[in-house]
Amino acid sequence: MNPLLEIRNEQQLEEALARPSAELVEMMRRLDGDVMLLGAGGKMGPSLARLARNAIHEAGVQKRVIAVSRFTDPAARGALERDGIEVIPADLTDPQQVAALPTVENVVYMLGRKFGESGSEGLTWIANVAAPHLVARHFAGSRIVAFSTGCVYPLTSPEAGLPSEQTPPEPVGDYAWSCLGREQVFATHAAQTNTPTLLYRLNYAVDLRYGVLVDIARDVLEGRPVDLTVSWFNCIWQGDANNRALLCLEHAAVPAFALNVTGPELLSTEETARRFGEILGKRVHFTGRDSGRAYLSDAARSVELFGPPRVPAAQLIEMAALYIQEGGRLSGKPTRFQVTDGKFTG
Repeated sequence: MNPLLEIRNEQQLEEALARPSAELVEMMRRLDGDVMLLGAGGKMGPSLARLARNAIHEAGVQKRVIAVSRFTDPAARGALERDGIEVIPADLTDPQQVAALPTVENVVYMLGRKFGESGSEGLTWIANVAAPHLVARHFAGSRIVAFSTGCVYPLTSPEAGLPSEQTPPEPVGDYAWSCLGREQVFATHAAQTNTPTLLYRLNYAVDLRYGVLVDIARDVLEGRPVDLTVSWFNCIWQGDANNRALLCLEHAAVPAFALNVTGPELLSTEETARRFGEILGKRVHFTGRDSGRAYLSDAARSVELFGPPRVPAAQLIEMAALYIQEGGRLSGKPTRFQVTDGKFTG
């Protein structure tokens, strides 16, 4: 049995998320320079920092892993420092603080603002567009992997086809438009300063504390009706998303290019809920009708580059069910994957 299926608590989860693939260890042997993670205090940053550290250690090479964030949670900062990760507190929307950062060869940019935008859209644009301008200018010439989202694509349905990297963007709402703006800022700087850049279009990563599968599983477990307004989705195990993010450093290029990162399977919300019902021993209730609109992505190009994810969707569903059954800690941060009007409030 895949050992990942036996994740029962948060400690086991953190260890699994920071477990490098053989391909990542080999890449770290080849990669020149240190690695800096910008916006590393968010949901994905700490596990990504530990993954980079572990891959470097297993590769037997010397590199610094530097995590940059405002670090409003002192405990999160202290945990990273105890794990041998260099920490720099900084506000990436402040020009002086960005200018004071050391330059490194490899940068993963993760800062983004999604929730709570209603009534404060200006802050969303500052975080998602203004900060990337400061960062791209400061790290001109570095390799940059800049996180983005599948929300830049038009909402679609399985019948209409899944957007590939060649699909023209069609954002809905301030969040999606500002994410496209972030991409355009990084792409423009890449062309002007010959900075290798990759735009990492990730959608619906699942790390068992949060994610679309966790949202559905909790509804099933707690007896709430599962909303079928968005009836299809893609998702990917957070550990695979972490690995791919670092592997992308070797694929950054000029001109900048986008890469869809998600699982290759197209999942039905209804069938996924029924599977959770079987595993959790719960009757499943539904509400809503299929709108024919969903954020979906064609991940064929990333699968061609990196192979299929180590954890297929069927196993990821089992992992999420076990973790929730065992009372694993949850983040309390829903994905709001049912949103189709671009307003990710709350």
